[in-house]
Amino acid sequence: MADSTTPLLSQSKKNSDSPSLDETIEHYLSDFNLTQLSIAIFVSISWFFDAQQTFISVFSEAEPKWHYKKTSPFSATIADLCKLPADSWEWDKPNYTSVISEFQLQCSNSLLRSLPASSFFFGCLAGGFLLATLADSCFGRKNMLFLSCLMMGVSSLLTVFSPDIWVYSGLKFVNGFGRATIGGCALVLATEIVGKKWRGQVGVLGFVCFTLGFLSLPLIAYMNRDSSWRVLYLWTSVPTILYSILVRFFVVESPRWLFCRGRREEALAVLRSISSVKSDDFEFDQQLQYNNNHDMFSSIKILLEKNWVFRRLSAVMVIGFGTGVVYYGMPLGLGNSSFNLYLSTTFNALSKLPASLVTFVLISKLNRKTSLLIFSTVSGICSVMVAVLGNLSANLEIGLEMVSFFCACSLFDILLIFTTELFPTSVRNSAMSMVRQAVVLGGVFGPMLVDAGRKNRFFSYGIFGLMIGICGMFVICVKETKGETICDTIEEEECKQAKMLCC
Repeated sequence: MADSTTPLLSQSKKNSDSPSLDETIEHYLSDFNLTQLSIAIFVSISWFFDAQQTFISVFSEAEPKWHYKKTSPFSATIADLCKLPADSWEWDKPNYTSVISEFQLQCSNSLLRSLPASSFFFGCLAGGFLLATLADSCFGRKNMLFLSCLMMGVSSLLTVFSPDIWVYSGLKFVNGFGRATIGGCALVLATEIVGKKWRGQVGVLGFVCFTLGFLSLPLIAYMNRDSSWRVLYLWTSVPTILYSILVRFFVVESPRWLFCRGRREEALAVLRSISSVKSDDFEFDQQLQYNNNHDMFSSIKILLEKNWVFRRLSAVMVIGFGTGVVYYGMPLGLGNSSFNLYLSTTFNALSKLPASLVTFVLISKLNRKTSLLIFSTVSGICSVMVAVLGNLSANLEIGLEMVSFFCACSLFDILLIFTTELFPTSVRNSAMSMVRQAVVLGGVFGPMLVDAGRKNRFFSYGIFGLMIGICGMFVICVKETKGETICDTIEEEECKQAKMLCC
């Protein structure tokens, strides 16, 4: 990976001061038009389906309410159904409304009860590590997005036919494996087809779609509250499969990625289709040479071998880990709340919408580092307060929880945009995926902490707050990126750091 990875496109002037790839593409894409907006919105819709599969467990795996049978001789003071004979109580709703009741997991240990949710997040980890580099190497952003959505949709559809908890958990693993790269590919693709002025705002589109997908879940679940949990997967899987097919035919590939792969003619065709610049104005240097010697793990090697890249990646991954503990853990913990499950989930989903809007406003005004530090600190404080004061009032509990979750969502949104600006095009998708994997790794611990918090809130909300607060401090280890021009190769970034002019 030497200087041969720098494919450059020049404008009409052909001299030693010809612009970099970023500067040239910026010239063609700086005028944000309807075509770019349409593609960015369509790509961002993938976040809608991603959110549904991420949080569907909140309803499909919720423990139903139960009551004593009229003929039961036992006292109503016994609150633990596992201490009662099986013929003395029954569920308020039919067994098939929840995975817990249908597979009879109500008295199983916490490891088995949290197995499906943990399997999903372990699948996300495995998928992220194995699939992420493909978007930077041979597959590209568009094809990876198509395959990820298709795998997620098909595995979700197959979940409908799960005969037991083991098959169900296995399919949840495959589901997580498929969705691992969706958010990263969608965000990177959307931001690489627009100029730098609109990168932040376009990135927020995905977060808004994710919010809408999350918000759709309590509505679908409430409409099917007396139906089988399998109906939820049916409602969410079929649209995902149809969407993935549309992605294959109606989305363009990133021109930046095409140039970096040496596919200049395809890149120019994409630029002509989405740029406001007239076709006659596209002039480029025919003598430019490209190197296509990338293997599927080359970007990962760069992330690990270059010290400055590794330092940046480590810092943002630590922040991502702390964010993931709260971002995924809090919604999964709503079942432990004394508040209504449908309402509390709706409130959490609604709190993510203003988080996206706040990100949209702040991304062009505040420094990235300052924003990350503020949101991580506030989220941590409020989460700890839930553990300490939550028992005083259900309203106080849900209020503090919503503020903490709102800040975690804002932190997550800004962190992803920050990551796209920290790393060059040649490794951007891989770096993005590594950060998202760190967020997911935090999510792996969520179900376990939630189950431990059933008896002591500190083991859930207290640890949530400490983790996000401490990990957020690592933001001081990275540079500020607001308003900076993004680079396309490692060499460009190193020259930029050394304050040298690069060809």
